[in-house]
Amino acid sequence: MRGTPELITVRGAGGVGESPLRPDGTLKVTGEFAYASDLWIDGMLWGATLRSPHPRARILAIDIGEALAQPGVHAVLTHEDVPGRKHYGLDHTWDQPVLAIGEVRHQGEPIALVAADHPETARRALKKIAIEWEVLEPLTDARRAAFDRSYPQVQERPNPARHQPVRMGDVEEAKRLAEVVVSGTFEVGIQDQAFLGPESGLAVPAEDGGVDLYVATQWMHNDLKQIGPCLGLPEEKIRMTLSGVGGAFGGREDLSMQIHAAMLAMRTGRPVKMVYDRHESFFGHVHRHPAEMRYEYGALKTGEILYADVEILLDGGAYTSATLNVVGNAASLGVGPYAIPNISIDAYGVYTNNPPCGAMRGFGAVQACFAYESMMDKVAAACGLDPVTVRQINAASQGTKLATGQVLWAPLPMAEMLEQARTLPLPAPLDASDIRNLPGGASQTTHGEGVRRGVGYGVGLKNICFSEGYDDYSTARVRLEVIGGEATALVHTAAAEVGQGLVTVEAQIARTELGIERVVIHPADNQVGDAGSSSASRQTYMTGGAVKAACEAVREQLFERLDHDDLSLVGGKIVSASAGVIASIEEVLGDDVIEETREYHHEPTTGMDKVTGQGDSHTQLALCVHRAVVDVDVELGLVKVVELAAVQDVGRIINRLSLEGQIHGGSAQGLGLAVMEEIVVRDGVVRNPSFTDYLIPTIQDMPPMRLEILENADPRAPYGLRGAGEPPTLSSTPAIVAAIRDATGLALTRVPVRPEHITGE
Repeated sequence: MRGTPELITVRGAGGVGESPLRPDGTLKVTGEFAYASDLWIDGMLWGATLRSPHPRARILAIDIGEALAQPGVHAVLTHEDVPGRKHYGLDHTWDQPVLAIGEVRHQGEPIALVAADHPETARRALKKIAIEWEVLEPLTDARRAAFDRSYPQVQERPNPARHQPVRMGDVEEAKRLAEVVVSGTFEVGIQDQAFLGPESGLAVPAEDGGVDLYVATQWMHNDLKQIGPCLGLPEEKIRMTLSGVGGAFGGREDLSMQIHAAMLAMRTGRPVKMVYDRHESFFGHVHRHPAEMRYEYGALKTGEILYADVEILLDGGAYTSATLNVVGNAASLGVGPYAIPNISIDAYGVYTNNPPCGAMRGFGAVQACFAYESMMDKVAAACGLDPVTVRQINAASQGTKLATGQVLWAPLPMAEMLEQARTLPLPAPLDASDIRNLPGGASQTTHGEGVRRGVGYGVGLKNICFSEGYDDYSTARVRLEVIGGEATALVHTAAAEVGQGLVTVEAQIARTELGIERVVIHPADNQVGDAGSSSASRQTYMTGGAVKAACEAVREQLFERLDHDDLSLVGGKIVSASAGVIASIEEVLGDDVIEETREYHHEPTTGMDKVTGQGDSHTQLALCVHRAVVDVDVELGLVKVVELAAVQDVGRIINRLSLEGQIHGGSAQGLGLAVMEEIVVRDGVVRNPSFTDYLIPTIQDMPPMRLEILENADPRAPYGLRGAGEPPTLSSTPAIVAAIRDATGLALTRVPVRPEHITGE
């Protein structure tokens, strides 16, 4: 078999706090890295999926006869061929059919599967499946779905899927005291994760009646809990191995082709590979929830905010996915990192026949951040204050009670971070003599006429790890032995490396805790305990914590073999504080092996009260401040982001190079949402399912970045670290839009900001 993961050996220096190079970096740059789409095994078949062209329709009849008769076709399957449970779902909702049963509820819903000896044969067979449809009017209005009882309920399930209120203080009394009142309605379009590696994988039938799955995913054990019942197999007969992942950002938390490929492999008795093309990928995963948000703030003339009255409406599309938890995040973080004494928030997630939406980097907090940061600028303008000053006046700090009543017990120097962002040097004034500096660049849309500069700020508060009482944990197995005369640690977890550099961090932790140079990272699979999802900025915190705990247990066993106190490991040597170097690890270990497995659990959280939303629902919170500088051609509506500056508190830097990459990457996705990225949906139909029409930032769009990284350690976290991947995605979007407002004087209440929003045409 080609393309399957191999052991990764990492040698040399590079412990916690250093920046060793990624072991997979060179392979990815040179094109030698094996992604899931590169998997190959002799004798394999190719799988393909027939998807609905309609956002809502009844299936009156399906005829697979002509497709099955085509030469080279080995199987054609419908929902009647699902061996076990016919529905699956993230977060135990189990509402999504493996293959459509009687009705399709969104465009692109899977209906039938084909396995053939060539991918083109499989695609031709799909076209020969005859379906008799009764096309129905799609339910696409999220507001009506949430509040209009006369609007037909989607899938006979009650809407909204979740309503989460948050109540603190007395908003009505505060309204009587407010001297300044501002309000706004804000919208966020559907953003796609736009990972470059499409959904793909390989299913290989096994002699024991089970199946081996090689897939690109974010959470193997959660996949397993859904796959097993649908295949009618016990979990021990499904062996999952992580294949090379070409990006994720939440889009691989839900299943895509896992059950489908396994069904075809079990039916045909042959390995089956499935790879989505780019068009199909837009329908093969969930997206960021679009949102409509209504905010009203009341303040004193001095800028102190007295109350927030908020409604957040999230369109979850056809199936639940992560909607319930996204609503919880949006509600709990609905007014961000501000000390507001009186709060009323109502957050809703609803079913429609629009594309299914679920996890994406920022997970509910992105939408709310755009609204509450826009409101902070409104308050500043109404009070005649600087945008930074009004944020500092209302900034949360250690000891502040947030909207849910949760007290910030860890350091959060927000006011100081804002000041740092404000005082960073600004980029040089526009040099219009070089057209490459102008909006539109070398296309020569302008030579500086109508170009105005603006500066804006954004602050984002993001929860780290899973919340609302979920027992979040990760498992790590560490084995220490002598190989070829050298002490070697083997680190084995199920944590998904999705491009964030986790394999590097695991090796850094093992080197730090065991004092050795040679570390081998075992391919991630389900032959070790659950590591949770590579999402929620949690893997360095959780799997890093598990690797640290397992290494500590290994070290303790090693030390028990020596009759000394105050031992430590340095450079492969066992050192006593009183006696100096005692022996090498190799001498003490000999031919023995020490292996330990540990689970790491973070501090427990609570659920949100269903009426008041109160509760300690988050284990850790992280903050990022952005300052954006833009040049805007107000005549053509073109925007050039000149510079982004970010100030972020990460608790403790584990790997600075990877950390900076996370801040740059999160900022890039925030820039995309601010000015270009949107899945355009009309009447439930996606109009731009390709990278031709769905635009993402390139190196030409990303500006230079200034980074100020703070280290205020969190005493509850491993090494004091804070998850860092998501906060920059929150704050970059409102900062850029605020800068465009500063340049144009326009309200700009929707993202992405389009040229016509600026020109009014």
